[in-house]
Amino acid sequence: MAISARVTTKTSFTLDRTLLQVAAGLMPDSEADDRRVINKLDGVSVHFLRFSQEGIPDEDAVASIGAAYHVRGWKHVVTSTDRGGPVHDQTTDVWVVLDGTNVRGAVILAETPRSLALITVAGNISPVDLLHLRGHFGIPRFSDDGLHNRRNW
Repeated sequence: MAISARVTTKTSFTLDRTLLQVAAGLMPDSEADDRRVINKLDGVSVHFLRFSQEGIPDEDAVASIGAAYHVRGWKHVVTSTDRGGPVHDQTTDVWVVLDGTNVRGAVILAETPRSLALITVAGNISPVDLLHLRGHFGIPRFSDDGLHNRRNW
């Protein structure tokens, strides 16, 4: 069964460099580091799918998303699993494509029993810069998995 077969709600948006700079300009001064990183981005796309009570119809289809990035040379750098209960269970995976030591792009796949979010980020940022994007554009914060203190990949 196709992954879209039981989608009850789909929300997608894409922000190009101009819209990202507008968004960064609206951020408070207390988030200057985050604003600096957002200004380095070329684009962000977010796709959010919510499924019916039965949940995600085909876990193999979800796994194929990650496999497609792997085949294209992207590096899988993080899997974070939070088993906070039937409503809050979440698995988040992160892939990056590198240009030397800088990140040219990142993909975040966040899955709960009834939803799937795919966030793509394009730009030329450092791995530490990527951490500043947590909590923006639907990117999870990874609050309990130690990434909030991690500085190197």
